[in-house]
Amino acid sequence: MASKIIVDAFGGDNAPLEVIKGCERAVRELGVSIILTGSEEKIKKCASENGLSLSGIEIVHTDDVFDIHEEPKEIIKSGKNSSMAVGLTLLAEGRGDAFVSAGSTGALVMGATFIVKRIKGIKRIAPSPVLPGDKGSFILLDAGANTECRPEMLVQFAIMGSAYMEKVMGVKSPKVGLLNIGSEETKGRELEIEAYKLLEQSGLNFSGNIEARDIPKGEVQVVVTDGFTGNIVLKLYEGMGSFFAKKVRWIFSGAGKLGAIFSLGKIKAFRKQMDYKEVGGSALLGVRKPVIKAHGSSDGTAFFNAVRQAKKCVEGNVAGVTESYVARMAAADKE
Repeated sequence: MASKIIVDAFGGDNAPLEVIKGCERAVRELGVSIILTGSEEKIKKCASENGLSLSGIEIVHTDDVFDIHEEPKEIIKSGKNSSMAVGLTLLAEGRGDAFVSAGSTGALVMGATFIVKRIKGIKRIAPSPVLPGDKGSFILLDAGANTECRPEMLVQFAIMGSAYMEKVMGVKSPKVGLLNIGSEETKGRELEIEAYKLLEQSGLNFSGNIEARDIPKGEVQVVVTDGFTGNIVLKLYEGMGSFFAKKVRWIFSGAGKLGAIFSLGKIKAFRKQMDYKEVGGSALLGVRKPVIKAHGSSDGTAFFNAVRQAKKCVEGNVAGVTESYVARMAAADKE
């Protein structure tokens, strides 16, 4: 049975046009069905004016849009009729299999937590972007939602990240690395020292501590840390990607036409690897059903890939795999 993906039509800087573009393509190429939440009149008008088909797309109407400047907690109060909250409610009610939004990250985390709910046993939901490395992609979690964590929460992040990398990214037995200031198991704060001990006993493919300079090598596929550290890593990684892209263009601007021609393919491949549009968004791991946070400036391509990402989460049963593993660990602890 085809996956049904719910999409917030008015989340992000380029809504609803780019949202509709991505969804139309997803229906056509991925074989999914779509539910768009938002103003039916505005969605139909935008589609008509831009020659976009709404075939395979259902619209659930609401006039409200969650303002990105609002306090995140308002998503379950004054913002409960917004396109984001309506989409999350539809997901919780079983009207769809996954949800995608490019709206406020804080509101989406709050809404996913209190409307869709966490997987039983999971302490906190974690935004988890997939980033490029030299030897392949890796997932970083938490990337910003939980600035203060306990050791057992980092273990749960590792479980969720491992399930995602295996079921969505196709990495068999992904390696887990604990972000730290040194490779020795005695390094770090009490958080890292205690988390190291728990990860050794977790049954995951734990490879020990990893320093920040080694993250881009891609030696591990799951990097776990607290949300404060993770967000700094994410922002630095994004900034360095932009910096290197500019430097590459500058280097080859003086290489002459022949040099540029021979290098053009590699330059394009590098830029594609660093482009957030190619991944689609960050999965909010720990939710009972897949929720994908698309980048605020997403275009049609990014929304298409976010829907594809959501579809893979559904087909890989990431939430179910995570729940089973957490239940097994809880049972082992009781014994």
